[in-house]
Amino acid sequence: MPKKTPWMIATAITVAVGSMAHADWKPTKPVEFIVTSSPGGGTDNFARVVQSIISKNNLMDQPVVVTNKGGGSGAEGYVYAKVATGDAYKLTFGTNNEYLLPYVAKLAYKASDLTPVAAMAMDEFLIWVNGNSEYKDAKSYVEAAKAKPQTLKMGGSQSKDTDQTLTSLIEDATGAKFIYVPFQGGGAAGVQLAGGHIDSNTNNPNENVGQWKAGAVKPLCVFSPTRLAEGPKVTADMGWADIPTCKEAGVPIDQFQMPRTVWLPSNVPQDAVTFYADLLKKVSQTPEWKEYIERTSQTNRFLVGEQLKSFIADDDAKNKKVFEREGWIVK
Repeated sequence: MPKKTPWMIATAITVAVGSMAHADWKPTKPVEFIVTSSPGGGTDNFARVVQSIISKNNLMDQPVVVTNKGGGSGAEGYVYAKVATGDAYKLTFGTNNEYLLPYVAKLAYKASDLTPVAAMAMDEFLIWVNGNSEYKDAKSYVEAAKAKPQTLKMGGSQSKDTDQTLTSLIEDATGAKFIYVPFQGGGAAGVQLAGGHIDSNTNNPNENVGQWKAGAVKPLCVFSPTRLAEGPKVTADMGWADIPTCKEAGVPIDQFQMPRTVWLPSNVPQDAVTFYADLLKKVSQTPEWKEYIERTSQTNRFLVGEQLKSFIADDDAKNKKVFEREGWIVK
């Protein structure tokens, strides 16, 4: 075995020290949370809950600054992240719109311009009607939409986005035909349904719970293979676990969910990705996160690494099928 020279020893020490320093990567200045929605939206709430948990539990030495860039259905935030290539101090909070938006609009970024870090929860979706609606269950509502095609109005957040995708899936599975009415967010869709300006919407629980408590809207079914978790009653006689799944209510769709996702720009160190994945895992294990999940009736599911990549590929393929059928994909 050849004798090691001083140069070889010095080089080995330098490489080892460099590797250790890289493996121990952590922020040395404030971190920016980029929110791909307007203040008060679901993604904004998601990011600010994570921020508050990190601060309260001292999970990171550096402070967090939240910036809202929700223009273009969130595209503004993703473009902002794209041009920050290599910057490990910018975490972008979004949904599956990161990889779905480029299908339906010509944008200044593509899905591969960002690095996936984690999915932290899954939003569930329901069919809701006005509190005074004549329809008491999902089957009767869908049958009415089949009998009177293009007359009942289904509201949702944005055009060619999650809510309209689900509406298309309902139509394809049942033969019903709705008039889809887009609004600037699920909150607005909830207000319009409570006011009787539309007949239904596909909001997630958090977006309609206030109106449900007030009796202004009511849920017909949830797009989940199982009923939602037990919890306190929302109204005098009904809680989330009392809502039938859409499949048991006669709408043949097993599941429809939207992931709450976190991204870094491209070309960041892998150890920075690992640092934030570990940080977000710690967030997901706190009592505050459990309370947030219960309050918003989301499904607590944490994905990183290969599991996350596999989920994204599967979700991308399922949604792309709908986009192709509807003719939404831009050329």
